[in-house]
Amino acid sequence: MTAAPPIPPAADIPLAELRPRLIAAMLPNVPFDGWTDISRDLAADVEGIDRDIAAMALPDAATMIDAYTEQADAQMTVAMADAHNLKVRDRIRLALRSRLEAADREAVRRALAVLMQPQHVGLSARTLWRTADAMWRAAGDTATDFNHYSKRAILGAVYSASLLYWLEDDSDEQAATWAFIDRRIDDVMRFEKTKARVQGAMTNLPNPARILGRLRYPAV
Repeated sequence: MTAAPPIPPAADIPLAELRPRLIAAMLPNVPFDGWTDISRDLAADVEGIDRDIAAMALPDAATMIDAYTEQADAQMTVAMADAHNLKVRDRIRLALRSRLEAADREAVRRALAVLMQPQHVGLSARTLWRTADAMWRAAGDTATDFNHYSKRAILGAVYSASLLYWLEDDSDEQAATWAFIDRRIDDVMRFEKTKARVQGAMTNLPNPARILGRLRYPAV
C-alpha cells in the first residue's frame, strides 16, 4: 500500500494557499476578536503555521476580509455548478441565496465595521463588484457590452440590500430574507423588461445624424 505524500511545511506552501486555511481557522475567533492579529495568530497556532508566516499571508484586516469574501464567492460558485438548467431569474436567486449561506453572520458584521471606514471605501467597492461578477458568471452570463456592467451594478445593489436584511433577520431558517430576495428579483426583472422595451423603441427612431446628412446630401 503506497504511503500518502507528506504534507509540506507551511513555509513551503504559497501564501495564496495558506490564506484559505487561515481564514477558515479564524472564523471561530472573529466574533470575539474581530479581523485582527489576535484572531490570525490563534488560527495559525491551530493550523501549525508559524505566526510570522501567517502575518505575511494576512498582514492586516483589509487583506483578511478580502480573502474571506473571495473564499465565500468561491463557495457560492461551487454551489451553482448544477444550475445551468434553471431559468436566469432562478439562477440569480440561487446565487444570492448560496452567497449568503456561504457567509458567517458574525464574521460579516465584523467585516462591515471595517469596510465602512473611509480608508476602506475602495476595498468595499471592489469586493462588492467581485461578488456580483462571480454571481453572474456562475449564472452563465457572458455579456461583454454595456450590459456586462449594468447587470453587475444592479445585482450588487440587490446583494447589498439583501445582506443588510439578512443580518437582522431572525425568522425561521431566514425565510424572510429569501422572500425579500424574491421581491428584489421581481423588481429587477420588471426593470429589465422596461429597459428592453425602451431600447427597442429607440432603435425605431430616426437617426439624427442620418437625417442631417440627407438634408445636406439628399438621397436619389
